Amino acid sequence: MEKFTLEILFHIIGIGSASGLFFKDNSLFVIGDNSGFLYEYHINSQDLKRHPLIEKSSENILKKDKPDFEAMTAFQDTLYVFGSGSTSKRNSMVEFDLEQKKKIKTNNLVNLYEVMQNFASIKPEEFNLEGAVHDGENWYFFNRGNGISNKNTLFSFHAKKLDQDFSLLSNDYKLPKIKGVRTSFTDGILVDNKLYFLAAAEDTQSTYDDGEVLGSIIGRIDLETMKIDFTKKISATHKFEGITFFKKENNKIEFLLCEDKDTEILETTIYKLSLNLK
Repeated sequence: MEKFTLEILFHIIGIGSASGLFFKDNSLFVIGDNSGFLYEYHINSQDLKRHPLIEKSSENILKKDKPDFEAMTAFQDTLYVFGSGSTSKRNSMVEFDLEQKKKIKTNNLVNLYEVMQNFASIKPEEFNLEGAVHDGENWYFFNRGNGISNKNTLFSFHAKKLDQDFSLLSNDYKLPKIKGVRTSFTDGILVDNKLYFLAAAEDTQSTYDDGEVLGSIIGRIDLETMKIDFTKKISATHKFEGITFFKKENNKIEFLLCEDKDTEILETTIYKLSLNLK
């Protein structure tokens, strides 16, 4: 797993602070943590559509008011978009129908987020969900450990829906450092019973305030053992916050990545990361 390539695939004008993405049928669905929209970008035609996820959706919402959509996952024809839970205004989960291309409903997850915090002994000010995965039977959530305690926690729910009874597990991980700063989860995706994750090093001890970006890694967790298979530094300058599966062939797996530049500029670069599986 030592060899990898990282290349710019294309730029999208009209999306800023990209924090999550999902690839399907040659279209890319993107969320931004400053925005109230779900963006749908058709790669061939370069057409960009905006789907409102909140009332009075806009780009570059003030930090204190934003829903902070940081995590996104899909199962069958439903896309699930999650607020980070890092403030009281960031507890929403929006369900979006990928066939009808419209919002189905919004759920308030404040009670669930409190259960997660209590279960894993995470203080409210250090709770910051940045990745979500759903396979129809289980949910996985990545808490970004960019607070003082560095609580990089993977939550595992066994439930088809989050409003049903569930069993809950949590695992804490000590991720590698870059330039002396511990990396922290920024997204994850499930491929062949393995969770591939992104983590970034940002020189801050706050889930709210940004810091100097020192780079990003990719890693993989085996769901049978819940242990990390490998980690690999993929950049010394980018804070990658979104990953989606692109293709897999000939012992090589490819992902699409997006980064959060923490600016108000409405431009996003999509990268392709290729990993050798041998």
